[in-house]
Amino acid sequence: MNNTITQTREIHLANRPDGMPSVDNFTLVNKSLAPLADGQVLIKNLWMSVDPYMRGRMVDRKSYIAPFALNQVLEGGAIGEVIASKNNEFPVGTKVSSMLGWREHAVTDTDGLTALPQTELDSSHFLGVLGMPGMTAWTGLTRIANLKAGETLFVSAASGAVGSVACQLGKLMGARVVASVGSDEKAQLLQSYGVDSIINYKTCGDLTQALAKAAPEGVDVYFENVGGEHLAAALSNMKDHGRIAVCGMISLYNESTPTAGPDNLSLIVMRKLKLEGFIVFEHWDHYPEFAAKMSQWLAEGKVKAEQTIYQGIEQAPDAFIGLFEGKNRGKMLVKLA
Repeated sequence: MNNTITQTREIHLANRPDGMPSVDNFTLVNKSLAPLADGQVLIKNLWMSVDPYMRGRMVDRKSYIAPFALNQVLEGGAIGEVIASKNNEFPVGTKVSSMLGWREHAVTDTDGLTALPQTELDSSHFLGVLGMPGMTAWTGLTRIANLKAGETLFVSAASGAVGSVACQLGKLMGARVVASVGSDEKAQLLQSYGVDSIINYKTCGDLTQALAKAAPEGVDVYFENVGGEHLAAALSNMKDHGRIAVCGMISLYNESTPTAGPDNLSLIVMRKLKLEGFIVFEHWDHYPEFAAKMSQWLAEGKVKAEQTIYQGIEQAPDAFIGLFEGKNRGKMLVKLA
């Protein structure tokens, strides 16, 4: 296919959200594409990812990753196909993963591109169970918390992209899994995964008491996705020498002013707890091991890939906002082609 495409569409950050993001924070922009230079490729994006961590990049502050610039295209995971190439390592037809999301096409050098392996699995899975979310769940359980068979695992935001995989991996590893979700519909999803006990935190009343009932002998490992009330409840129910893998705290991402932390942090000392935050990209050298195992689990039906799909680049802001409104089951994706 020749490079006959000269225009594309992409999403820019128009202004920085204050509290919950809205569609007014984003702008859909028509953009001219530069002609291919030697070594470059033209990618047509097929899928793009929206993820909670992106909310932090919309704030102009120092963090583990640079903030998004205003009036520039956003970034995020994407799966695309090379449709024109001046690089022999990435011929036309190559499926690639990149961080060139939030746009329909990209002319780019090949640094940062990864050619996807030949597989019968849908390429969208490389943004979900076979991508960053799945890798995050696996890393948190195996490398951070060292979950063991027979232990009790508590997972918050358990129907989301990371949490749903953490629940399934917990069962595969022989743990008793307790999960927290925000609706009965999401609870039904986790029942299909064989989760042992499910808490609807919106209707359970006191979350600490609900967790005590669901895990009467205590929690060995907590996979933290939410923060706030969930962290307080987990701390109150941890066993001695329990481990907490801190992946994220989505309940705090849209707070305009700092909120008070849990009032039971002293239990970290009293119960000799290990609490460790992690960024999955610092563990990416272990991705080949994870990908080999996850591909087999998917092929054998031992792990299910749940997806919520929005259609079209213009729906990307709504998909992103939907993460914070609890509209996703499993991985939230935008299908671009």
